[in-house]
Amino acid sequence: MDMKVANDADLKAWRKAQRAELLARRNAVPEAQRRQWNAQLTQLLSEAFPAPSWMTVGFYWPFQGEFDPRFVIRRLRRFGARAALPEVVRKGEPLQFREWWPGAPMASGVYDLPVPQGTELLVPQALLIPPIGFDAQGYRLGYGGGFFDRTLAALQPRPLAIGVGFEISRVASIRPQPHDIPMDFIVTEAGVHYVGKDGLQAIGDPARALGLADAIVRERARLARGAVAD
Repeated sequence: MDMKVANDADLKAWRKAQRAELLARRNAVPEAQRRQWNAQLTQLLSEAFPAPSWMTVGFYWPFQGEFDPRFVIRRLRRFGARAALPEVVRKGEPLQFREWWPGAPMASGVYDLPVPQGTELLVPQALLIPPIGFDAQGYRLGYGGGFFDRTLAALQPRPLAIGVGFEISRVASIRPQPHDIPMDFIVTEAGVHYVGKDGLQAIGDPARALGLADAIVRERARLARGAVAD
């Protein structure tokens, strides 16, 4: 057997086992504990990333014990931000995002998750992304479809990527591959972490994240303008 094929098979099996273990761990969290972590995460995200009125924030509908981002999205919408949920167009392609608001028309999509129907297609400037697992370098282990990685790679300027999950999802390494894209920040109930060149860096004061996020957004916008000019 070709060594690369064997290594790919080993990695696929390893990631499958990691997903199963981490999902079982997350789903076993008592509901009272999950509510407490959700409240802590909502507060941290609200302090660290108060979206300006022009920003569109992509988020996700909670699934299999994930952090529920709907409460922080509700806060952001009150300050003028627009919210959008992902829609799977087809396998192997980036996600597209449709505007969401409470009461928006919805239908079941992949995994039976609700997707807005007939609402405006939006391009998010920031994404809240759920990891099954995340590591010391800021990489996330997802469900295996690669949709968020393709989306981050395709959008220009690249959106601010904020991984949101629980500390029980932390692993030493997800064994990242060339197509894997690290998060810009990872937020758990324990605090806000910036993903720098040396990996995760805890931010003591959540408000400090806003300046870092603003610098990332501005630099990516500058690079995107340059690419268009070329």
